[in-house]
Amino acid sequence: MKHILAIEDDRELCELLEAFLNTEGFVLEMAYNGREGLIKARERQYDLLLLDVMLPGMNGFELLRELRKTSTVPVIMLTARGDEVDRVVGLEMGADDYLPKPFSTRELIARIRAILRRGEPGRGGSSAPEATLQLGDITLDPGSHEVTLSGKPVHLTHVEYLLLEALLRSAGRTVSRETLVRDVLERSYSPWDRSIDVHASNLRKKLGLLPDGGERIKTIRGTGYLYPLLRKPEKGN
Repeated sequence: MKHILAIEDDRELCELLEAFLNTEGFVLEMAYNGREGLIKARERQYDLLLLDVMLPGMNGFELLRELRKTSTVPVIMLTARGDEVDRVVGLEMGADDYLPKPFSTRELIARIRAILRRGEPGRGGSSAPEATLQLGDITLDPGSHEVTLSGKPVHLTHVEYLLLEALLRSAGRTVSRETLVRDVLERSYSPWDRSIDVHASNLRKKLGLLPDGGERIKTIRGTGYLYPLLRKPEKGN
């Protein structure tokens, strides 16, 4: 069974979440303030966290900042409806997804299952191990979900990993935002949802530039993103 930690000060909401998630086969634990939630999140290995923004003791952003120093556990931020700033900030700080309150339980379970599928090796349905992807100085292992850059590990969230995998598999070709939202976030595309753009920005910061100083993840305005193929050095150089 998958274990989820809800860090939320609304006890009535926590009780509703517990009853609903239990019927869906999940085990839910609760923490009612930020500091308690951070301690619990560090003490045991949860499969996913539901993290409210407004919390007593330590708000959700502070908690996420501290948590991301040592953990890549998937996190869904729970934000106030219509507060776009909170959503963008949460994603920039390493949240995998967000859900505005009030939300439907059906939407919540869809987001949870989508994120948990992202973290499963061989999620494409094949039992055969997938070949390691390597392009220049970057290596991605689909079996372990590990990424190295010049031989050094790069710590990515589940969404960042899948975004990089999608771009590497299509290196040299533009991948549309609609395709990335469908394949990485596993939801319908909306032109108003900038989640994939924030994840791309985070990934770009973590990976830095190419060895030749070029952009590693190029934004193709109005279309999507592209991971460039490496240019071969000219003869005589």
